[in-house]
Amino acid sequence: MGEPEVPGPLVGPGEIMDMPGVGRSRFRQIIMQPHFPHPFQTLQAGSIWLRSDVEAYIRDHRRPQPPADEDTPG
Repeated sequence: MGEPEVPGPLVGPGEIMDMPGVGRSRFRQIIMQPHFPHPFQTLQAGSIWLRSDVEAYIRDHRRPQPPADEDTPG
């Protein structure tokens, strides 16, 4: 009782690092950004976020990656 109702899928650090394809040190930098969403909940094992909040952050605040064929010389 008293636990917050989960309004959607949750993600932890591992899933968040996979979403934009970053490593652990870049992940730590990203979560310190002022616009990065606050964790939905912090557990003994670490923080978890709402997937929709993280997806919105990535969509709104991350630079798009170039298409694979544009980054090859020639």
